[in-house]
Amino acid sequence: MLNLNTLKPGKGSAKKKKRVGRGNSSGHGTYSTRGLKGQKSRSGVSNLKRLGMKSTLLNLPKIRGFKSLKPRAQAVNLFAINTHFKDGAVITPAILVKAGLIGNTNDPVKVLGQGELKIKNVKFKNMNVSATAKAQIEKMGGEVILRGLPKKLVKKKPVKK
Repeated sequence: MLNLNTLKPGKGSAKKKKRVGRGNSSGHGTYSTRGLKGQKSRSGVSNLKRLGMKSTLLNLPKIRGFKSLKPRAQAVNLFAINTHFKDGAVITPAILVKAGLIGNTNDPVKVLGQGELKIKNVKFKNMNVSATAKAQIEKMGGEVILRGLPKKLVKKKPVKK
C-alpha cells in the first residue's frame, strides 16, 4: 500500500550530502570547495558577512512580527450596547468597564457599527466611533461627544484650501 509512512525517495531524487575535507579522492579535497586564498577560504569566517545576509538579518524582526507602540483600541459593537444599556444612556469608557464590555479605561475605545442600534437618544462621550456607527447613532437621535479625548486620538479633518 502507498501511504505517507511508506513513501521512499526515488532513484537519484535524494541528493547525497557534500562531505568536504575527506581527501582528494572524494572530489572535495585539498581546498574543500573553498577556492584558494582570501577571507572566505579561512576558518572562522561567519556566513553572515557574505551573500547579502546582512540585509536579511536587518529584516528579520519585521518578518517575525511588528509590535506597534500605540495601544490597540478596544472594540465595542452596537449590538453589545443594545443588550447593556437603555434609552437616553450616557456611555463613557468607565461605564463600559462596569458593564464588562471592555477591560480598562487606559487604552482607547472605539465603537464599531456591527449590528443595529435599537436604543434611542444615546450619548457617547470620550471614545472614537466608526463612520457606520456614527450614522446609526445619529439616526436614532443620539450624539457623539469627543471632548476629553487625548489630542492624538482625535482625527483632524483635512483643511480645504
